[in-house]
Amino acid sequence: MPSETLWEIAKAEVEKRGSSGDEGDGVEIGEKSVFFIGSKNGGKTTIILRCLDRDEPPKPTLALEYTYGRRAKGHNIPKDIAHFWELGGGTSLLDLISTPITSDTLRTFSIVLVLDLSKPNDLWPTMENLLQATKSHVDKMIMKLGKTNSKAASEMRQRIWNNMQKDHPQDRELVDPFLIPLVMIGSKYDIFQDFDSEKRKVICKTLRFVAHYYGASLMFTSKSEALLLKIRGVINQLAFGIDRSKSICVDQNKPLFITAGLDSLSQIGPPPVPDNDIGKLHAHSPIELWKKAYERVFPPKSINTLKDTKDPARDPQYAEREVDEMRIQKDQELEQYKRSSSKSWKQIELDS
Repeated sequence: MPSETLWEIAKAEVEKRGSSGDEGDGVEIGEKSVFFIGSKNGGKTTIILRCLDRDEPPKPTLALEYTYGRRAKGHNIPKDIAHFWELGGGTSLLDLISTPITSDTLRTFSIVLVLDLSKPNDLWPTMENLLQATKSHVDKMIMKLGKTNSKAASEMRQRIWNNMQKDHPQDRELVDPFLIPLVMIGSKYDIFQDFDSEKRKVICKTLRFVAHYYGASLMFTSKSEALLLKIRGVINQLAFGIDRSKSICVDQNKPLFITAGLDSLSQIGPPPVPDNDIGKLHAHSPIELWKKAYERVFPPKSINTLKDTKDPARDPQYAEREVDEMRIQKDQELEQYKRSSSKSWKQIELDS
């Protein structure tokens, strides 16, 4: 006779899963969320589809979209679930960042920032706006979590700081890491690799600094199957807790691949400006100094250009005949109302 019943074995397995890991009290270990933000038309949807093994053409993301994936852990064990969120519109819909990130989901949440390497003049403003908005909300949710579960909030802070290299203690005074996992992906490397070498150097060094400053992993990708497989492995680590890669590539002539905590300020070096010019850059923080150095080479485009977004109600890919006809009717009624209102006010003015 077996020493344990089937029920006892199942109960032990559930208790084992509940006590394993370091996610804190009361969190379902089998569910994680990954939030994709980044450049408009930067390739976020393509990466998600690749990670989910979905062979379908990517469609433009409208506002905030959601999908999910599942992965079997073993025989008769519930599948892990990964929730994938994607923010469309580049930097035009920052208010929606707060929707999927709550104090309840925070401990199993990760951020993936996808940046279009082929548009270096848009790169810093896109990166800055999205990271600042996301970090501000994450910090608020950490504070909210701390009021109800101070132990979990403390564990999250400690886990992120533990990723920093012990060999470079001076870095801790100059960085401001995200308190949830952050991955920065530079897309369209196939176009970027044909840039002038000095321009590639500026972009690579700057992204390495920003990634290190925020405690992020950094990697480049393109349509190359080999690079997509590496990215898929990183996303699977975030989504399903698979062991992360320890490999590193900091050669600007190759696709960068740097796991969080494996870089350092001494390895990155100073901002890419001549030594006699660096003193002319007035900055209040390291991140501001790098911003000014980067924008000397790649001045940002007009903020209106970055925020320009097509009205989805008039986008032909979302056409619905009945809805569109009703929209036209309502637009006509609105114009008629405006004209009648204008006539009424003119009549009032004449009477008075």
